[in-house]
Amino acid sequence: MTARVLVVDDIIANVRLLEAKLSAEYFEVITAMNGLDALDAVQKSKPDIILLDVMMPGIDGIEVCKRIKGNVDTQHIPVVMVTALDQPEDRVRGLEAGADDFLTKPVNDIALFCRIKSLVRLKMLTDELRVRSPGNDGNARSFLDDRMNSKRGDVLLVDRHPSSAERIIASLGDRCQVTVMTDPVEALEKVATRERPYELVIVSFDQDQFDGLRLCSQLRSGDSTRQAPLMIIVNPDEQQILLRALDMGVNDYLMRPVDRQEIMARTATQVRRWRYTEQLRNSVKASIEMAITDSLTGLYNRRYLETHLTHMIDHYVNRGKVLSVLAVDVDYFKAINDTHGHDAGDKVLQELAQRLRDHTRSIDLCCRIGGEEFIVVLPNTDTMTAEKIAERLRRAIAAKSFIIGTPAPVPVTISAGIATLSGLDDSLEKLLKRADSAMYQAKREGRNRIVKAGLVA
Repeated sequence: MTARVLVVDDIIANVRLLEAKLSAEYFEVITAMNGLDALDAVQKSKPDIILLDVMMPGIDGIEVCKRIKGNVDTQHIPVVMVTALDQPEDRVRGLEAGADDFLTKPVNDIALFCRIKSLVRLKMLTDELRVRSPGNDGNARSFLDDRMNSKRGDVLLVDRHPSSAERIIASLGDRCQVTVMTDPVEALEKVATRERPYELVIVSFDQDQFDGLRLCSQLRSGDSTRQAPLMIIVNPDEQQILLRALDMGVNDYLMRPVDRQEIMARTATQVRRWRYTEQLRNSVKASIEMAITDSLTGLYNRRYLETHLTHMIDHYVNRGKVLSVLAVDVDYFKAINDTHGHDAGDKVLQELAQRLRDHTRSIDLCCRIGGEEFIVVLPNTDTMTAEKIAERLRRAIAAKSFIIGTPAPVPVTISAGIATLSGLDDSLEKLLKRADSAMYQAKREGRNRIVKAGLVA
């Protein structure tokens, strides 16, 4: 893995030392000698990670970190504070400013590269989400925004020792709701099956009782758990275990004895980053849904229908399977709009969409392709079965008038055409054209009826 690293330190010897170490591992290195130059370099070069000295003249590292994390354009860039200060309160200051980690001089090479790789992996994920997010993250809240961080964190603690768990719960106080589990197997199942994911999982390593590395590995390899933020607690003499954990993707760690202020600050940092990433994921999900769904009815739109149905037809034709579609149109829809207004017409379409959902199977695909026209895709369905489904839909819509805010309920009926996949030469265009032609035949024959399409030569 390579990345662009910004090294900030006011002592030239420190800068050159880190630059040499990073360059030897094929990282691209940018340097700055003070806080203002660092802020300028961040804007110009957009580094993947920043190694930031705390003690600098003028603007110190704490203030630089606050400004980076307070800017929506740069807040996603990981910041590692590098300092000779090794007191817990010094680390807490940096973490509260938004720093992602802390390294104490002289920096251990293995720890340095593990932290860089871990944080760069996380940034790559964030970058991908930001690119896909509408507005390119322009509306994202800051890491340090109180609105994002006012709610209590939802934390799972895996710890076999009640006394240790009690101290951690007391340290996190009112900031987090902590669920404690003593069995790692049960904890893994809990994380994997929980409907709402934990914002942080803390694993207290106890090699005599269970293999913490195996639990972390299982969490990182499961489809439903690999995104869960992980923080571990280890003994100072467990350096090799720590490095292996960081290499497999653990987000953060604490050394025993655990300092109360430090665990509070590190937990807040992880929860904050998780919420920010989730905000991006939800934004991406919403944008995808907007691209493939009809905003009025919530059904899939024409774009999704054409893409999805093309793949379905290829699959079904190649395997000799059967598939049918219904082309559905609302009878006299223009008259409804002219008589009751377009708002009433919209409510008719919304209610019709709901009845389509209610009276089709879970495997069926309902789409609105424009105006009052709908397509229902019926997988594994021959013409005879499709006719029964279409007739059930027709009766369900005609049987009960639509309540749309008018003085009296409005009767609504539909006309529908059925077409079934036919042979290796069939295609999306031919299938939809046959269904559409059958639907218009139903219109001509008096509406409120179902017509089966004939084969097109």
